[in-house]
Amino acid sequence: MEFYTCEYCYKEFDPKRRRVQKYCSNSCRSKAHHARNKPDNKLTTIPDTETKIDIATVPTPLVKNKVDSMSLAGAGNAAAGSLLADGLKSMLTPIENKPATKGDLENLKKQIVNRYHKINNIPPRHDGALSYFDMDTGNVVYSFFAL
Repeated sequence: MEFYTCEYCYKEFDPKRRRVQKYCSNSCRSKAHHARNKPDNKLTTIPDTETKIDIATVPTPLVKNKVDSMSLAGAGNAAAGSLLADGLKSMLTPIENKPATKGDLENLKKQIVNRYHKINNIPPRHDGALSYFDMDTGNVVYSFFAL
């Protein structure tokens, strides 16, 4: 029986599958995958001259020399720039291209509700449209939607 060496923990193991296994268990396979794919924590191999087995080592984290901090002047400049950009955008955007607010939608809803009144004693049209009385024009209007 031939034993193999796990590429993550370097223990000898008896393979359980037909093909050559690289790892002794699923946990070693998963840990090796995460160690390879994590950008901050890449495994580097250093050859060991006595046993001639590559030993995995975790590199030391980089030490930052300069501490980045937020200054009051930087925050003030960012706020002023944001206000200036928003003000220019609102001044240069035509009224018909500005987004509708909740208040605009509520006013529109009130105008529609107050303008059209459902007529209950006229049956629906042959295509199913309901009849409404338009208060502004004084005409009967048919619509498929409930106004």
